[in-house]
Amino acid sequence: MTLGPKLDRLDFKILAQLQRNGRITNVDLADAVGLSPSPCLSRVKRLEKAGYITGYGAHIELAKLGSTLTVFTQVTLKDHRTQDFSKFEQRARNVDEIIECHLVSGGYDYLLKFMTRDVAHYQGVIEEILEGGFGIEKYFSFIVIKSPIIKRYDPIETLFEDKLH
Repeated sequence: MTLGPKLDRLDFKILAQLQRNGRITNVDLADAVGLSPSPCLSRVKRLEKAGYITGYGAHIELAKLGSTLTVFTQVTLKDHRTQDFSKFEQRARNVDEIIECHLVSGGYDYLLKFMTRDVAHYQGVIEEILEGGFGIEKYFSFIVIKSPIIKRYDPIETLFEDKLH
């Protein structure tokens, strides 16, 4: 990953604000971070161009659309060569129901997050994966009963507080 331009405290504040509200007006954003609108817009454009801001989107309340099931799955691969990890990751990218894939340390190789309609849908997806040459030795599934906390933003101010002063 290549680093872009050096960021100052105002850039971090802009990123934090945009992450929480991508539809904020430039005037309100400038006010929130202590800039006038024109320099604020210039900074946003610079952050976009440098790749710090990768897009804008809407958060959808899926429960209003219908029932869904979230499943976390621990996956252990049969073999542990570089090409085995690459093959698994490439194939996992093509499974729409896998919404997160993390290579982890510990007792297994990957932690996957699936979003499916129901248990039967998940079972069908996992069976296709097992038959699809992903190189999986074993897996364990954890069905989410309730998600009392879901933050749709990263704690930029906390993670990088030393750069905000």
